[in-house]
Amino acid sequence: MTKKRVLVKFSGEALAGVNGYGIDTQILHFISGEIKALIDGNIEVAVVIGGGNIIRGVTAAADGVIKRTSGDYMGMLATAINGIALQEAFEHNGMDARLVSAIDMQEIGEPFIIRRAKRHLEKGRVVVFAGGTGNPYFTTDTAATLRASEIGAEMIIKATKVDGVYDKDPNKFDDAVKLNSLSYDDALSEHIKVMDDTSIALAKDNGLPIIVCNMFEKGNLLEIVNGNRELCSIVE
Repeated sequence: MTKKRVLVKFSGEALAGVNGYGIDTQILHFISGEIKALIDGNIEVAVVIGGGNIIRGVTAAADGVIKRTSGDYMGMLATAINGIALQEAFEHNGMDARLVSAIDMQEIGEPFIIRRAKRHLEKGRVVVFAGGTGNPYFTTDTAATLRASEIGAEMIIKATKVDGVYDKDPNKFDDAVKLNSLSYDDALSEHIKVMDDTSIALAKDNGLPIIVCNMFEKGNLLEIVNGNRELCSIVE
């Protein structure tokens, strides 16, 4: 029986917890438990991590003191810091993990080689992709769609703080309505920021479903991968 293969995208901000910055080890522990549930469920898992809990390239370059390209590279380095933390958390929880970086940092992670990354997945290792795409002007959302397409993942799971996509911010509006499903074209034309437009367009080109769910509900990831669509929204 063919194993399922998924890619989970976590924002850097998710690692910060209530502090809003840095890395909360309790969040790491929770995430590693959710990923372990997938691995124990015979599912191959890759992870893409952002770096916004440390620095965001666009923000760093906002006043012109730091060039956008330099700001983006700083953001890529931030994802490597988060990637090391995730790798450690996964290994602490009994999983084999490999940090794979789009930027050459041989002392801390492997370079991205598609066949090697796939082989790690086949062997049951969690592959943590860091460094974004390795290029400025592209977000880690786009990196997630790119890597998911390259490794042949069945879906991207965008792990957020809400249980799906809403027509307006549910934290601000009591009458916000959850959209259980929507098309790529709707997400693009309505400017519904599931992910950035480049990543949505790339997902559309590759027929890659985007699942949006609440990462802080225990057991959600496994339920969703096993087909429960009540816990999420899907863009396809």
